[in-house]
Amino acid sequence: MNAISQDALGGPEVLKLVQVDKPAPGPTEVLVRVEAAGLNPTDWKIRKTGGMTRMRPPFVGGYDVSGVVEDSGIGQALYKPGDEVFGMLKYPQGHGAFAEYVTAPSRHFVRKPAGVDHVQAAAIPLAGLTAWQALVDVAGVQDGQRVLVHAAAGGVGHLAVQIAKARGAYVIGTASAPKHDFLRGLGADELVDYRTEDFAEVVRDVDVVIDTMGGEYGPRSLRTMRGDGTIVSLVLSLEILHAKAAELGIRSESMLVEPDQAAMRALAALMEAGRLRAEIAAVLPLAEAAKAHELGETNRTTGKIVLTVPH
Repeated sequence: MNAISQDALGGPEVLKLVQVDKPAPGPTEVLVRVEAAGLNPTDWKIRKTGGMTRMRPPFVGGYDVSGVVEDSGIGQALYKPGDEVFGMLKYPQGHGAFAEYVTAPSRHFVRKPAGVDHVQAAAIPLAGLTAWQALVDVAGVQDGQRVLVHAAAGGVGHLAVQIAKARGAYVIGTASAPKHDFLRGLGADELVDYRTEDFAEVVRDVDVVIDTMGGEYGPRSLRTMRGDGTIVSLVLSLEILHAKAAELGIRSESMLVEPDQAAMRALAALMEAGRLRAEIAAVLPLAEAAKAHELGETNRTTGKIVLTVPH
């Protein structure tokens, strides 16, 4: 089968379209014919450095999958050949979405809503699960709470805005002014242009902060929060943030996304109800994966980049 692989760590130029063996599903796994695969910032970080697990080439990258079940391993009883599914491969070990076929445990997938195309579905899993797990599972966001989302127009951020709104929250986002209309269209109640305003000076009484940025954003966000609030950082190793939060009695957590079928079903239900959609920045064919990585690394796109996989 065709796949995008790399023989060395480095820039986008290391990504090559190659022929590799088609995988076979193991016990409780499904073989999925990939129709579309979403990109995330972690993809180009892993391409350059091997990521937190220091993966060594050659490997096929990618975590977000939307496609069609083609075969099953022994003991798999959820799906039949022809079922359309989408989901996230195990992060960070289970990469391999940038290929014509992929295998993964059946419970890493859910059925794709009939009214949602593969490109839209492929853009949701990793970023959507990150936002859901941070807001719902970790912070336990409630109706009426005030939620601050940093980089609100980013891949995780713009989905977090919609999920928080669906949970009944009042949503404040940081983003550059040209992206404010886009975010208002997603339901954001209040927006701060980080280029001209210090969010820590103008935002107050926040119950939940989703910190997608790291660095000084976390500690500065504490100034906006209620004493019993929760800040969830998507950046690890933030000892300074955790220490300062503890002094103030604020709960501070760092998290990595995990495969989660219950959360994927919740995301699918929001998508089917028209309450969650990914903004698609660009759609390119699998063979142009290097171009997709190059585009993503500019940090100028709004929303998600998706690869389509011809068969």
